[in-house]
Amino acid sequence: MRLSLTVNGRATTADDVWEGESLLYVLRERLGLPGSKNACEQGECGSCTVYLDRVPVCACLVAAGQAEGREVGTVEGLAEQDELSEVQRAFVETGAVQCGFCTPGLLVAADDLVNRVPNPSDAEIREALAGNLCRCTGYEKIMEAVRAAASASPAGSTDDSPEERRT
Repeated sequence: MRLSLTVNGRATTADDVWEGESLLYVLRERLGLPGSKNACEQGECGSCTVYLDRVPVCACLVAAGQAEGREVGTVEGLAEQDELSEVQRAFVETGAVQCGFCTPGLLVAADDLVNRVPNPSDAEIREALAGNLCRCTGYEKIMEAVRAAASASPAGSTDDSPEERRT
């Protein structure tokens, strides 16, 4: 089948797609977007998290045919014109990136959170990132990065100190 979808704001097509292959495979192998990682292939680790119609999903669990005519946002689409998003910048500045395998999924999940919830509490951050596994860190740098991104985003700007926002 010919798969037509919008990826990171651009109308895109991929030919000779079997509708049962994963959206992750289409993104990585057919469209040349390797940011989303292929790890567990069971929706357990979150390394392949992308937006599907602005909802975070594990791309390994979405059949390519389900993406027909829909909008997909990948980690590559978070940056605008070679400028890192607030979430990407915060991950770099806080040292939340280690081996980098889980990072794309964490970035999409964190981006979703800071766009939905101004000044998320630590409990809200943990809940938003619960579907993303990292084997390199104790998650503190990741939490720090999400806090920093939330306070830097227009929706999250406030005079409250980080301690007042945490629960």
